[in-house]
Amino acid sequence: MALGIIVASHLFGQRAATSKIKDSAYECGLPAEGSQEARFSVKFYVTAMLFILFDIEVVFLIPGVLVYRDFLSQNLSIFWPVMVFVLLVVAGLGYELRKGALEWEK
Repeated sequence: MALGIIVASHLFGQRAATSKIKDSAYECGLPAEGSQEARFSVKFYVTAMLFILFDIEVVFLIPGVLVYRDFLSQNLSIFWPVMVFVLLVVAGLGYELRKGALEWEK
């Protein structure tokens, strides 16, 4: 099925006309200056991944906090599963700190 989709896309898809102007980077209407392949340090990507990791942690913790009272009224304990989750995230942060992922000067 995937091969059929690729072949159909190739046969019936639009063909984009290429030119130097269309392939150049757009910078507020001005001609591009300098190299367009600027290299970024891996630290920027690691910082972004760590931000996403802890952002997702908050997304998983907020529903547990909001329904904690309902779980207590049904005699279900949500405390220990949440603590295991938090300890795993803290262990991951400790690992990142030990590996030096958050140190900018190296």
